[in-house]
Amino acid sequence: MTDSVQIEKMSLKNVTKTETNQATVELLIPKKDFDEAVAKVFKKEAPKISIPGFRKGKAPRSIIEKMYGKGVFYEDALNNILPKYVEEAVKESGIEVVSQPEVEIGDINDEGVSVSCKYFTKPEITVKDYKGIKATKTVRKVEKAEIDAEIERARQRTARTVEVTDRAAQLEDTAVIDYEGSIDGVKFEGGADKGHHLKLGSGQFIPGFEEQIVGHNAGDEFDVNVTFPEDYHAEDLKGKKAVFKVKLNSIEVTELPAVDDDFAKDVSEFDTLSEYKKDIKAKIEDRNEKTSENEIEGQLVDALIAQSEGDVPECMFNDECENMLRDYEYNMQSQGISMEMYLKYTGMTLEDMKKQFMPQAERAVRSRLALEAIAKAENFEISDKDFEDEYERIAKAYNMETDKVKEMISKELLAKDLAAHKAIDFVKANAVITEKAPEENKPAAKKAPAKKAADKKPADKSEAAEKKPAAKKTAAKKTDAKKAEKADK
Repeated sequence: MTDSVQIEKMSLKNVTKTETNQATVELLIPKKDFDEAVAKVFKKEAPKISIPGFRKGKAPRSIIEKMYGKGVFYEDALNNILPKYVEEAVKESGIEVVSQPEVEIGDINDEGVSVSCKYFTKPEITVKDYKGIKATKTVRKVEKAEIDAEIERARQRTARTVEVTDRAAQLEDTAVIDYEGSIDGVKFEGGADKGHHLKLGSGQFIPGFEEQIVGHNAGDEFDVNVTFPEDYHAEDLKGKKAVFKVKLNSIEVTELPAVDDDFAKDVSEFDTLSEYKKDIKAKIEDRNEKTSENEIEGQLVDALIAQSEGDVPECMFNDECENMLRDYEYNMQSQGISMEMYLKYTGMTLEDMKKQFMPQAERAVRSRLALEAIAKAENFEISDKDFEDEYERIAKAYNMETDKVKEMISKELLAKDLAAHKAIDFVKANAVITEKAPEENKPAAKKAPAKKAADKKPADKSEAAEKKPAAKKTAAKKTDAKKAEKADK
């Protein structure tokens, strides 16, 4: 059974709600407007058309239409004006569409052009029992080790490099070296470098190399004898004995500042170490509180999704997934990584990525629909101050002018976000939240055995890796898929 509503305004002729979350919008493009659009296409295309007996571009429209058919310019004319009329008709219909239309062109006659557009529409969602949802808040106490770790990171940031001239190289020093390797007197590709900074004891080079630098002084020239591992990534070097001629140019050490009041003044706005530590503790507490609040919201959203009723069109999930992929691609490009490069080095396909994003996309759509349903049920009002505060927050977050943000984000769109924010705040205020301490003394998960070097992908498949000395170990690649995680607004 269909529900048909006649609306006599603008270009809209009829709206027919057919299957669940689907509707057909019928509209009419007036003949006068369509004829003007055809005339514009003729004016643009005529100079390109050659007709026997006429100079190029000089043939009358009637002759062109007689040769190529009366509708020769119809398609381009419709492409030019159809979007405007479709948008106008959908707006007038009052339905909220969530897909691109399936367009069908009907009769073209003395009235104009009849057009039919089939859409998926926004679903009606209901949420049961959204008051009194149970959630658990994890209360995290700030440990001394956390404060110490923050201080250590600040020390590392303010460390200075000092050249050592009064002793020989030791483990943990940075040796600045020139080296050139050979096997049976024959040099090999990638086995040489100049001015290389090597942290002794880091394991950056193959076993035995770094240890043989220890004990030498700046300016020394000496041989380093090593054997490439049997599982080394380069086939022509596996198990081979090599000699590297090494020159130790200089020895460097990293000096960390003492943790005292002077250090506190250098790295913070405080005059004493005690004040600096209190500030660190307060910031960690704030961070922990935000983490706990986000966890609570996650639990509440999961509950709302579970308690929601209503069919959601698949196209909404697909569109959200595409949006997430575009955002991810944009973030990678800002770091100088193209999607093509990312797929190549992760061994994934675009379809693999879509599958990876889809659960997150489905959750985002279902949670947004649930919150909008609650906002509608509770009839939240969005004040002018709400709008101004949100525009200013967005402007500050993206370092933009508030007026520019207003140009980019309509009030209508912003109202939906604000209503969703009010809805989650309402659900949280009405939830039953119990507190607990973090799980302690939980058995650590067993780690998978480390892969052998031979099991890793050869680093020399990349241009960057080809420039690395053969004496180095192969670095394992890391998949940066975690960056795909994005907070739902």
